[in-house]
Amino acid sequence: MLILGIESSCDETAAAVVQDGERVLSSVVASQMATHGKYGGVVPELASREHLRAIVPVVREALEGAAAALDDLAAIAATVGPGLVGSLLVGLTYAKSLSFARGVPLIAVNHIEGHIHAVVMEAKRDGAPVELPALALVASGGHTHLFELRDGFRYRLLGRTRDDAAGEAFDKVAKLLGYGYPGGPLIDRLAPYGDPRAVRFTFAKMKGNALDFSFSGLKTAVLRWVEAGAMDAEIDARRALIRENPSPSADEWLAVTPQATRDLLASFQHAVIHELLTRAAAAAENMGARALIISGGVACNSGLRAAAGNARLPYPVYFPSPGLSTDNAAMIAAAAFPKLARGEFAGLDVKAQANLTLA
Repeated sequence: MLILGIESSCDETAAAVVQDGERVLSSVVASQMATHGKYGGVVPELASREHLRAIVPVVREALEGAAAALDDLAAIAATVGPGLVGSLLVGLTYAKSLSFARGVPLIAVNHIEGHIHAVVMEAKRDGAPVELPALALVASGGHTHLFELRDGFRYRLLGRTRDDAAGEAFDKVAKLLGYGYPGGPLIDRLAPYGDPRAVRFTFAKMKGNALDFSFSGLKTAVLRWVEAGAMDAEIDARRALIRENPSPSADEWLAVTPQATRDLLASFQHAVIHELLTRAAAAAENMGARALIISGGVACNSGLRAAAGNARLPYPVYFPSPGLSTDNAAMIAAAAFPKLARGEFAGLDVKAQANLTLA
């Protein structure tokens, strides 16, 4: 059973073919990093335009890589939300066109559920399936959610960010300090060179749901730190480095990053990781979880992976491989297999939903 997955929720055009919900036969991702990097973040209009350019060759490459034709497919799965509506429309419309032209069933997939299934798929393939009920922490540039996952892939939202997502906080802090976009991977590279306890960050106590997150205060604290430290010359030096070389080496970054700033980066990353794992552990204990799933782009963070491994939690912690942590289409195809088994097909009138929820 083959499913073609199509993902275009933000700034990456992706297509993949997955067999039987476990085996990834092909996975192609066309990144728009070069397009958006100069603006310090994703520009929705440019993202839509780049998707239009990439969608046909990316899907064609995915099918060729899997040695599959459209007539070999059991279904075509596409992301319907959440995400940038203009970006979503490109992938979803192309999936509808293929479905209509070849008579292949269409399956609508929630992007967040795709991130969860990236882990479920790999665990099943490796012979160590995730035991349910499980807690799923989905942390990326656009999402920070805690979900209870039970049999039949039923979800219950336990907590979410009230402002910035975790990955968004990484990117905003990096931009504030002159490191460019995307900032999360770079902060992760430089954090080991600093003292994670040098700068003390505090979090506001959440009123209402204690499992909710808030990361905007961290960004404000870094801003105050920058204003107090008169860092203009230091930040200008980093921006000049980016203009000269869009992909500086670690040594080049370290040369324009004084020890005090290295300590700030390490402390910031430590604070975010502590917040994520503390709330995830509390939610898992409350629901009696037998496993913890951590997925999304922030799951690539080496500090988060190390901290989760050292936490000595009473249940296994599952991360996706780095290639399936960031946005990809293999996770969309994987999430479609349970829907295929249940006969949950979408009509050609299905709409892209920028604020689609999972619950």
